[in-house]
Amino acid sequence: MKSKNNNLKTRRLLIYGIFIAVGLIYIVKLFSLQVMDKRYKQLADNNALRFVTQYPPRGKVYDRNGKLLVFNEAVYDLMVIPRQAISKDTLNPFDTLGFCQLLDIDKESFIERMNKAKKESYLKPSPFMTQVPKEDYAHIAEVLYRFPGFYFQTRTVRHYPNAIAAHTLGDIGEISQAELDLDKEGEGYYRQGDYIGKSGIEKSYEKELRGKKGMKVVMVDVHNREMGSFDNGSLDSDPIPGKDLYLGMDADLQAYGEQLMVGKIGSIVAIEPKTGQILAFVSSPTYDPNLLVGRERGKHYQELQQDPMKPLINRAISGTYPPGSTFKTVVGLIAMQSGSITPATCFHCSGQGSLPIKCTHSHGSSPDFANAIMNSCNPYFYESFKATINNRKFGDIKKGYEYWKDMTYKLGLGHTFNTDIPYERPGNIPTREYFDKMYNGQWNSVTIRSLGIGQGEVLLTPLQLANIAATIANEGFYYPPHLIKGFGDDTPIPEVMTTKMDPGIERRHFQVMKAGLRTVFSGPAGTARRYEMKDIPQCGKTGTAQNPHGNYHSNFIAFAPYDNPQIAIAVIIENGGYGATWAAPIASLMIEKYIRGYSEREDLEKRMMEGRITYKNER
Repeated sequence: MKSKNNNLKTRRLLIYGIFIAVGLIYIVKLFSLQVMDKRYKQLADNNALRFVTQYPPRGKVYDRNGKLLVFNEAVYDLMVIPRQAISKDTLNPFDTLGFCQLLDIDKESFIERMNKAKKESYLKPSPFMTQVPKEDYAHIAEVLYRFPGFYFQTRTVRHYPNAIAAHTLGDIGEISQAELDLDKEGEGYYRQGDYIGKSGIEKSYEKELRGKKGMKVVMVDVHNREMGSFDNGSLDSDPIPGKDLYLGMDADLQAYGEQLMVGKIGSIVAIEPKTGQILAFVSSPTYDPNLLVGRERGKHYQELQQDPMKPLINRAISGTYPPGSTFKTVVGLIAMQSGSITPATCFHCSGQGSLPIKCTHSHGSSPDFANAIMNSCNPYFYESFKATINNRKFGDIKKGYEYWKDMTYKLGLGHTFNTDIPYERPGNIPTREYFDKMYNGQWNSVTIRSLGIGQGEVLLTPLQLANIAATIANEGFYYPPHLIKGFGDDTPIPEVMTTKMDPGIERRHFQVMKAGLRTVFSGPAGTARRYEMKDIPQCGKTGTAQNPHGNYHSNFIAFAPYDNPQIAIAVIIENGGYGATWAAPIASLMIEKYIRGYSEREDLEKRMMEGRITYKNER
């Protein structure tokens, strides 16, 4: 009997143990599912909650006088959460055909977009269609509740009220995979479908202009309709707007320069000498920056890219040209600093009969420095270059050449300024090693004589030429050319842009050069004397650069007024012929516009604006 009771007790304990074990298994499993495994929590939250990125308004851009250049307009991104959009309800399947008709897309496009979203995330929202204009948004939003998993998210795009300075302002576009990969290695700010600065100041100041994203958590019902903020907004975070940006650019001067350059290929760069701020940054041909906004951006970009006149190229920084006679200012300054010449030094000139370099101007046979600048005497500046690199104090010609090249570098040539101007090209000042390789080490001043008059291997950008003009205007220093004037708050601009650069040439030599450049406008033989203004004393230097692909390039550098320069400028007109034909009058008109606010020379202004140069690639 006792044995039987023990068996019953054992069975009872076994049954209790089984129930307890099963209970513990359920408890552990529930704990694992509800606490440890986040997938199911995510699935539940995503059915009830929607996490909506709040994009900040991008910072606005103004010119130096507070004129608005870039602001924001609202557009709408159609977002999709793939898991919610892919319905398994056979009684209420997703109406793919109706959805495609609503968006005016085909089924193949729908599948492609959905696959891209699923690849990004099955549970999180991704862009399905970006930058839907408000006209389309209204009628789509009315019936969007019929399509689970889809909702609209507001963001902004850029608008350019004056349609100027396309190359300077730049553009924004959807982030590329390469940019995403690079971002993931750094701060990880961006996601697929975000927009980022692609060029111009939009690229240079992307971090400042973009602001900081916020987040809004909203509840949605089974019909994909928003039911209000979750938990009274306790999880929400407000976006932080981007910083406003003020450029050194004068919008009126920029627009005027673009008008003057219609029908011409080339560039105008104007700088405020005292600060290095860029007043005008014209590249021609140009385009309306509004073309690279919205859903048609890709189409318009391709059209501009295929245009044979290449309007997308910013010739102010990407165009590299032989500077021609404008480079004589550099040759003369270095020659004086090295002690190779003085202002009283004379070199013989036989005009067209001069050797090894001919002169293109008729003047006295032995000009001094001032007359050589006024008459743009080729033999004089070849001899100055020769005297510099052959100067005995350097030991030999190759060391003399290295000194000369180093001085050009200090003047801002042969390298980029590394400020806020993206994609700037360095131009070219050939090295000693280049000539050693080219001529097997056997070269002398005659071999490289063309450098003395700004031809041969010397290539400069319009920006570099404008900076040379600014350095002479300042009588011996410059601030690296830059686009920004300041931010809308008290954030200081980068130190590189406020650092005074000393090229290592004494002020007295710049004063001699400055006086010589004044005679180009005021002297009896000055090459730009026909564009002189009595009340605005100008200084300048013409340049006519040989071009193997057609007519000469017309070059000019200038600054004004003489005693207190407010503007320094460089103009290059491709295939424009002599420097005094196109570049000099355009530079003079730009100076007048900036200082006076208008031009009193209406006939000259009309001739420049209506003038056209025929190019082979024109349509």
